[in-house]
Amino acid sequence: MAEVTAALGLGHEQIEQVLRTASLAPSVHNTQPWRFRVRPDRIELHPDPERRLAATDPDDRELRLSCGAALFNLRLALQGLGVRPLVSMLPGQDAPGALAIIRRGGTIKNDQENRALLDAVPRRRTNRRPFLEAAVDPGQRHALVRAAELERSWLHVITTPEERSRLRKFVQQAHQIQLPDEGVQAELAAFTGHRPDAVDGIPPTSAGTRPEPQDEWTFRDFQGGERHPGKDYESDPLVVVLCSHYEGSLGELQAGQAMQRVLLTATTLGLSASFLSQPVEVRAVREDLRRALGGLLVPQTVLRLGFSTPVPPTPRRPLSELLVKPNEHAER
Repeated sequence: MAEVTAALGLGHEQIEQVLRTASLAPSVHNTQPWRFRVRPDRIELHPDPERRLAATDPDDRELRLSCGAALFNLRLALQGLGVRPLVSMLPGQDAPGALAIIRRGGTIKNDQENRALLDAVPRRRTNRRPFLEAAVDPGQRHALVRAAELERSWLHVITTPEERSRLRKFVQQAHQIQLPDEGVQAELAAFTGHRPDAVDGIPPTSAGTRPEPQDEWTFRDFQGGERHPGKDYESDPLVVVLCSHYEGSLGELQAGQAMQRVLLTATTLGLSASFLSQPVEVRAVREDLRRALGGLLVPQTVLRLGFSTPVPPTPRRPLSELLVKPNEHAER
């Protein structure tokens, strides 16, 4: 493996640590669609077009959310090493094809909140198992809403039976649209099930249990285990819709950072989280959801939160696959 070069006043081992932390972000089907170009004065974040899900995510919206989550991890890791990250998003000609450039903006003292979030990065998991019948208390809800606000996004908490019923129907409607889509199902199959030595995707240990008709929410079948009697999903999870304040790539990158801050905050609170992504993946249903939220906010993802048993980590690509070589065009 080619050695990671020094950058931003940090040694190559520290930069390697930063990139490994960035790579622990969540992504659809654990595709890990990000790459990094390291130069002495910057780290560039690029999308990896070979990791696109053309049927599930035709506009690369979720790809940019995932890259935004990786960007947030990268920021945290730099702060943990005393570097204030100066981020330029969608830099254009300054770095063709890049989603962001991260430069050194001086030094920073890592505070207790950032340390807690950074410590949570390797512990965060997408937990597709049934949750416990235990409510998320108001203080924890407030912390999650605040986490989104700190990243210039909005976390809409589903609180009323009417909202809950409407969102549940949106999830089911989108799922029924995706179910007969051969492209969507092929992408799901390609990243799930038993795949020996895989460095991506969702292994059976992380797949949860198979969906069943009595489930209140419509879950994807990630080829998980059969359900044991009495192990149904919880009756009243906390369900939230993460929204950006405007459409487009910049809003998606910001929402991705907010999503990761929310997920890491949840981890620090002892909460588990999984995604109900279907209604934001189907354009028509996403527009219906947007209108249901008042028309101004742009829904970017739906999260289910609660308390559950721990799950193992998902596999990760080696750092050598994530590096853009000095003379290589980032978009291969």
